[in-house]
Amino acid sequence: MSFYALIIGASSTIAQAAIKQFESNPLCSGVLTVSRRHPSSAESDGAMSNKVHWFETDYSESSISEVCQRLAPYAGNITKVMICNGLLHNDSMMPERKLEEIRASQLEAIFHVNTVIPMLWLSQLLPVLQGKLPTQVALFSARVGSISDNKAGGWYSYRASKAALNMLIQTSAIEYARRAKNVKLFSFHPGTTDTPLSKPFQRSVPDGKLFTPEYVATQLIDIMDTVPMDNKAAFLDWNNQSITW
Repeated sequence: MSFYALIIGASSTIAQAAIKQFESNPLCSGVLTVSRRHPSSAESDGAMSNKVHWFETDYSESSISEVCQRLAPYAGNITKVMICNGLLHNDSMMPERKLEEIRASQLEAIFHVNTVIPMLWLSQLLPVLQGKLPTQVALFSARVGSISDNKAGGWYSYRASKAALNMLIQTSAIEYARRAKNVKLFSFHPGTTDTPLSKPFQRSVPDGKLFTPEYVATQLIDIMDTVPMDNKAAFLDWNNQSITW
């Protein structure tokens, strides 16, 4: 059955790999991409095909609402959704290693990108995703957001923002189960992938554990095709293994 894919945060490296895979899928009628700038001007190595439709956003609440209104004609036909937004570091901040490094500005910036923006999408997309077709929504989280799995400490802002995102996904899944029974929400841990986000930390990655964006995109799409449609939130890694919340 034909479907549309929606990729939010489409300029990210994994998103770019997913877009190409959906483009080559004959069952995919179109790929709806959302980003600040056109995906073909990011990591893409060429112009996007006619199958890809781009929606510009600055990720403000009003802009997200406007994009969702523009997606209304596709309502009920979007069955694959990836929300890829995420921030770990930038030119002015790195993950905190100790309590003395905590800054309000960093907490606010990390929480806004990793928690607030994905939640705004979940709230505004509800009417677009309601329908009869089984629909999977993957939100990029991280294993370090697992409260029960936290043995190393550190990375305060990033850990907390992903833990908060996981709680929002759990809570949203309860309401989606009442109002959009066709939708499955899950947190996705891509593993350490060769992207700008992981560049400063790749030296410590064991052999064979630094994944290509293409591999992660393939794994995620396979998970979306097989995940149980049980109206319950899940927290899954790239290998389709459950992570404790």
